[in-house]
Amino acid sequence: MKKIFKMILLVFFLSLIYIYILVIDNIPSELVVFEGENISINTLLGLSIKDKNKESIETSSNQGNKISQQVGTSSLEVSLFDKIFLKNMEVSVLPKTTVIPVGNIAGVKLYTNGVLVVGMSEIEGKDSKKYKPYENTGIKEGDTIIKINEREIGSTNDLINSVNMSQGKDVKVEYVHEQETKECSITPVQTSNNEYKLGLWVRDSAAGVGTVTFYEPSSKMFGALGHGITDIDTNELINIASGEFVTTRILNITKGESGEPGKIQGTIENQTNIGKISKNSRFGIYGVVDNLSSLNIDTSKEVEVASRDEIQTGKATILCSLDNQKPQEYEIEIEKIYKENNYDNKSMQIKVTDKNLLEKTGGIIQGMSGSPIIQNGKFVGAVTHVLINNPQEGYAVFGDIMLKQLKSI
Repeated sequence: MKKIFKMILLVFFLSLIYIYILVIDNIPSELVVFEGENISINTLLGLSIKDKNKESIETSSNQGNKISQQVGTSSLEVSLFDKIFLKNMEVSVLPKTTVIPVGNIAGVKLYTNGVLVVGMSEIEGKDSKKYKPYENTGIKEGDTIIKINEREIGSTNDLINSVNMSQGKDVKVEYVHEQETKECSITPVQTSNNEYKLGLWVRDSAAGVGTVTFYEPSSKMFGALGHGITDIDTNELINIASGEFVTTRILNITKGESGEPGKIQGTIENQTNIGKISKNSRFGIYGVVDNLSSLNIDTSKEVEVASRDEIQTGKATILCSLDNQKPQEYEIEIEKIYKENNYDNKSMQIKVTDKNLLEKTGGIIQGMSGSPIIQNGKFVGAVTHVLINNPQEGYAVFGDIMLKQLKSI
């Protein structure tokens, strides 16, 4: 009986330790908030968060920590029972911001940092045998090759030329796997055309269309899409070296139906430059506007970015351009709000209710991602996803998340 009691006690103790480890791990090392914004951070008994003056931030093991500080950067300490230091938390408080909602469809061109591995295949050598030179090297689909024999790789042609220069000798490959830089050696295979190959399919650029969400006048920067651009083959977020945003001409709109998402088809050929893309994140793409006139916006129509406490379920509108003209306002309903969500771009569940928009598109379609959402005269977020089985409904990301992404560049 004593043994069973001791085992139960041990299991309880280990479970408690595990729970504390999970909670501590979930306390962010970096936090970006807006002036006056309260962020709830879940804690447990004995965990405390203090500022540099060793003054405790308001704490409750049930409701979390309420952090609301003056504009600037500060460092907070997380400790256990005020005795054991656990980690630092850097807090950046941003001033309240106004933006100009845009809603224009635009073209996106992204260029990768290195070349992205999107597939692998056997190579038929000059001797007619099949080879897999990439086997047992550690390279996988979704990895990015950045160097061959210490030579930087910026494009597919760079890779082809570097491998052919090897004349079949081992090449040293430097690549990035899940944000970790690794190295391996591969022996290229000579083909019947006297070319040397690694058996890797790679890509160095991507293109598409999406919606410009907002323009931030003080920094002359823009935010768009509300979600990141992933590679079509690997479904991994593309690690970009640079990118361009250009105007686009809409060619066709396919209405969405249950089980079959609709889409906007457009051309980016012979279009006008808008600006440079410098960040591709899971919460959207961001960069600097070089040609403000190409956005065709009214710079006097700045609006505040709503805090999450200001967002309500109920009526709102989205801005979207579907006919190569200025964006129009369409009615939607905000059905659900997930205030504590800082981890993905499904912050709100929305439904298209506007008859004109439903007639044109059937609801939310590909290319509308990034359409700004306005409620009570404030910018509250951007459209990000459609529900495949019901194109009238989808998800949106909070506006404050997009602004924080932009400010972190």
